[in-house]
Amino acid sequence: MHVVSSYKDEEIAQMISSGWLITVLRSPGKASDVEYSTGTENPSKIFINKLEELPLIICHLNKKAMGKDVKTVGYLMKPSREEDFAKRGAFPIKPTPNGLIFVPLTYALPISQQLQEIDGVLHKATDDIITVEMSGSSDFENKVTYTEGMQELQRYIGCHPDCCVIDPFTNIYPVLDRLKIQQILGGLENLNSKSCSKIRGPHFLKVVDFREPKLEDKLVDAKLSLPNIVKPQVACGVADAHSMAIVFKADSYKDLNVPLPAIVQEYVDHSSTMFKFYVVGKKIFFAIKKSTPNADTLIKLAEENELKPLLFDSLKSLPVDKQKSQNEDNTRIDHELVTDAANWLRRVLDLTIFGFDVVIQESTGDHVIVDVNYLPSFKEVPDEVAIPTFWEAIKEKLTGKQSTEAAILL
Repeated sequence: MHVVSSYKDEEIAQMISSGWLITVLRSPGKASDVEYSTGTENPSKIFINKLEELPLIICHLNKKAMGKDVKTVGYLMKPSREEDFAKRGAFPIKPTPNGLIFVPLTYALPISQQLQEIDGVLHKATDDIITVEMSGSSDFENKVTYTEGMQELQRYIGCHPDCCVIDPFTNIYPVLDRLKIQQILGGLENLNSKSCSKIRGPHFLKVVDFREPKLEDKLVDAKLSLPNIVKPQVACGVADAHSMAIVFKADSYKDLNVPLPAIVQEYVDHSSTMFKFYVVGKKIFFAIKKSTPNADTLIKLAEENELKPLLFDSLKSLPVDKQKSQNEDNTRIDHELVTDAANWLRRVLDLTIFGFDVVIQESTGDHVIVDVNYLPSFKEVPDEVAIPTFWEAIKEKLTGKQSTEAAILL
């Protein structure tokens, strides 16, 4: 394919005779009698109005050449996330070994026009959230305001139920709501009967006013001893969703600068080690990462500042124990128990690709799931393993052949 902005027939005749496909980017406002039609056999020239049309044209031609066994996946996410996946080879426009073609969707063109060539949509809708209204019920479905482009996608999907979405918008709403996720994690109790270890969510309390008179009593009733970690109820998609605090004194709550409503969560002493698990279709990966220090170390740090709350952005750095060795940490995790939890979450959330973070409480050995997120980057997993698994998970979703049980890859 050769792309030009202008041409003369005599200049491109030899290229056409040699098998080149000429794609002409029209000047703005300039019409042409020659139009490209997807039904045209072996066109020698294609006219486009915007460069953003080019991936769709290539996608159509590749799919036509490869036959019906190839599925086309349109993906929509913020540019930095798209670039991260693309650098790792996750979004090839030529067919993958299992027959997938990836094409970027763009708001520069009508979504409905682009989706005519698409078999499924992979999205990170949380990248397109404008606001989340938190007053009243915690049901997020009617409280999230998306960009106009994402709303157009939702309308199209609503009118075309046969369009495969990875994953449906209703399935990701629980991951937006830290309260909902905490309540869901309460169901992990049913998995603990056959294991010596215990897996659970952290103790928690929803707070709508840090100055309420009986807050300290409510914290005690919720089994929350100091220090606590305080997080906004909205988990992602808005600017302050990651503005958090570690609170060391009960009287610090009254002036705490964390968005409300908030979730006060148990701070688990976990030897500065976090296990990040990634569920990608029918497989589970994990990585071990350094984490925040135990409470006694944090308290010593906070004493230098009169035990004032430690405010932080969870997307940025936090103090970690740089001396902590991770060589033996893998032996502490109960892989069978976490596998059961991953499969349980997969069924309950009905998500194709998601992640969750586990810390192991020093005093009890409890495995505590402290966070759940949708469509993580899983960049800690080697690309040669992660990317083919990623493709397979999407293909299974498109063909309706999803596995019901996943297994950890050690």
